[in-house]
Amino acid sequence: MPKTRETKRPEHDDKPGSVTQDLAARIARAQGERKVRAEQAQVGAAKDMTGMSRGLRLGSEFIAAILVGAGMGYLLDLWLGTGPWIMLVMLLIGFAAGVLNVARSASEMNKAAPPPPGSDLGPGDEDEDDR
Repeated sequence: MPKTRETKRPEHDDKPGSVTQDLAARIARAQGERKVRAEQAQVGAAKDMTGMSRGLRLGSEFIAAILVGAGMGYLLDLWLGTGPWIMLVMLLIGFAAGVLNVARSASEMNKAAPPPPGSDLGPGDEDEDDR
């Protein structure tokens, strides 16, 4: 006699909404687990980054934003025939976007990686009370 495989599916009641309610609950549980795993993977990846990989990531984000801005400006200049003016404006916008990207990425990396043990992080709340 073959063994029956147990599944995680509950026995179906003859109620009209029980199957859809069960499916909705299972989908919500799976989405929650997937979100938690994605957050853990992102924190783990940022925690394991070396100094060189952090620098390359920040540098490439900065250069990419500048190049995208300059490229869009150049194409708009060709299309509108305005000379280098739109390219210069878009180059400055790309520079600003690059600075914002680097600041955002650096703060995410700093939040994800804990400080090394024994490092001095400056005065804390307990140090300010001694004054």
